[in-house]
Amino acid sequence: MAAPIVIGAGSPTAQATPDEQVAQLVDMTSSALQLAAKSLGPVATTLIPTVTALGLDPSSAFPRPVLKAMALTIVPLDQFGAFDEVITHESSWRVFAVNPSSGAYGLAQALPALKMFSAGPDWLVNPMTQLRWAYRYMVERYGSPVAAWDFWQAHHWY
Repeated sequence: MAAPIVIGAGSPTAQATPDEQVAQLVDMTSSALQLAAKSLGPVATTLIPTVTALGLDPSSAFPRPVLKAMALTIVPLDQFGAFDEVITHESSWRVFAVNPSSGAYGLAQALPALKMFSAGPDWLVNPMTQLRWAYRYMVERYGSPVAAWDFWQAHHWY
């Protein structure tokens, strides 16, 4: 067995195994990104310059039937109608949708956009990562996509 990697004398990861070190670094990175997103505010999280610099068009869309088929691998069938309504009203199923006034981003219009990092580091461009995050968000915040859609209809946001 290989000796643990020493990151820094006295650091909490100094005696951790490589797997534990990776997990700790991922946690620290995620926490740092979340803190940065909160402290910098919506102006810093507006993604239009980033998205366009990557050559992506915020108004473009993956074929909606493909995205819906992807979503059906995540969202239970009895919840899919409500999930579809929320995503349709939030982004019209546009993966690169950006709200220029708030910085909300993606299929689910996450605000701040960096919230989606919790679903994967490819959240900016991967629709599956965005769909996983959207479903988890609806379940954690509202209990289900049906409850999220009910809230959306009452408030025109979720």
